[in-house]
Amino acid sequence: MMALAAVGSLLAIAACGAGSSEDSSEGNAQSTDHFAYLVDAPLVTTNTGSNTGSSTNAEVLAGRLYPGVFVPGPSGQLIPNTDLVRTQVLPGTNRQVIYTLSEDARYSDDVPVTCTDFLLNVVAGQNEDLFGSHIPLTDQILQVSCEPDQKRFTVTFDEDGGDRWQYLFGPGMVLPAHSIAQKAGMTTAELNQVLHNDDPAALEEIAEIWRTGFDLESFDPQLQVSSGPFAIDSVGDAGEVHLVPNEYYFGDAPGLKNLVLWPQGSDPEPLLDAGVLHIADVQGTQPAWLDRDDPTNDLVTETRVGDLTDSLILGDAGVFATAQARQAFAACIDQTAVAEASSTASGVEAPAVALNTLAHNDPLSTQLKDLTDPHLGVDLELAQSLTGSTVRIGYVGTDPRKAAMVAEITESCASAGITVVDASAEAGTRADLTRVTSGLWGETSVYEGQLDAVLQAIDPMTEVGQLTASAVKLEQLRAVELQMWEQSQTIPLAAQPRRFVIDRTVGNVVVYTGLAGIGWNMDRWQVNKDDDA
Repeated sequence: MMALAAVGSLLAIAACGAGSSEDSSEGNAQSTDHFAYLVDAPLVTTNTGSNTGSSTNAEVLAGRLYPGVFVPGPSGQLIPNTDLVRTQVLPGTNRQVIYTLSEDARYSDDVPVTCTDFLLNVVAGQNEDLFGSHIPLTDQILQVSCEPDQKRFTVTFDEDGGDRWQYLFGPGMVLPAHSIAQKAGMTTAELNQVLHNDDPAALEEIAEIWRTGFDLESFDPQLQVSSGPFAIDSVGDAGEVHLVPNEYYFGDAPGLKNLVLWPQGSDPEPLLDAGVLHIADVQGTQPAWLDRDDPTNDLVTETRVGDLTDSLILGDAGVFATAQARQAFAACIDQTAVAEASSTASGVEAPAVALNTLAHNDPLSTQLKDLTDPHLGVDLELAQSLTGSTVRIGYVGTDPRKAAMVAEITESCASAGITVVDASAEAGTRADLTRVTSGLWGETSVYEGQLDAVLQAIDPMTEVGQLTASAVKLEQLRAVELQMWEQSQTIPLAAQPRRFVIDRTVGNVVVYTGLAGIGWNMDRWQVNKDDDA
């Protein structure tokens, strides 16, 4: 409920726009002086590992505040972030990865980045109910060898685990442990000890700070210090986030001295009038505010079939308490019709997808089609075992494309006697799912959420940790794909369509459709005309 409130309040503020009060007008006047990037995300938190962050695509902002060990590139490659860390893999039954942090890697408060930051990420991911986290790749970690204030540490994986270790510690995942410890009234060394002790009760305050302390609605500059090329200068009344260079960043300084990210739902007109809207990630078809016939217009559009997969994430309690119930719901969904609805709403032809374990456009996906394609059709006989049930689907923000997708699911499932409700006005994150939760001492209970399913775009490479995308692992890949359809915890629907508006006078803009979006390298952007940088 708290997560939803944060999302809703920021979107409401953004919808109000400039001039809602005297203070707001003054704040917006300052924000509209600078290079503007309009994102298709609500900008709620900088913690991508929280349920809220993973549901609201926090990577679009956090990717250059808390860069990952590897930076995803536009062609699907993983670029080692040697400004932060170097890695060494030790083969064996239990894979080990040695991480050596740069001696010069520091936060924007001039405090060194240490292994405790990474240890905190693993502990948060492995205690998902306590921390309210979603970091699936930590499930395979056996231990993290990390002493306080050290720059070198080792991650040891479970037997035969860690095939996707390069996706660990991704954008927005590794947060400043020292500032969290300070807010909890302890030293970083004391926090390190608590993280090693496996005492849930001792972690409660740390978990609360980790989960909510990075919310932007209550921006705390002492807590939300940055390790990347940008740092947050301020958060405006309309939910806009003003970034400035991190003076303690070891790598190359950003090309822009000021960059303002504007959240989903912001009015582009004031930004256009001020001449500062340079990059936008937009919903729907060609935006009405873009005049392509104007000879003085430097803005152009680019469309892509994105790398991410629009998927339904199901709860594991209530109507979906059993795998059989989840399978039945999957059987009433016509992915092809859902993909057509998404394509019509976006103006980008996005194919239907039934693949869980890989990106839909991965070359290896063709070798799983015999397993996945049978799930593209409707199986009324199987679906009718859920007849009489109601399924509540949510998603973040006001999104006509996702509304059209849910409407298509509503129609196809109605033929099996299943009622589907678009509950996006009430809730939209993983935290809102009805699900089984664990208490401090391992006791289980059912959390009665407002949703049974969440519709969002996901990257399978960060969601499925027990395998790698290689022909050597093909049999394992096929086995896991079968297992995921048997569990039906996630139902893939379609490739995510993307539409970008780009100022052709801005240099080094490279389209990327993964979680970090087109801003994956926004520290490299440069203005090539007389403008504020």
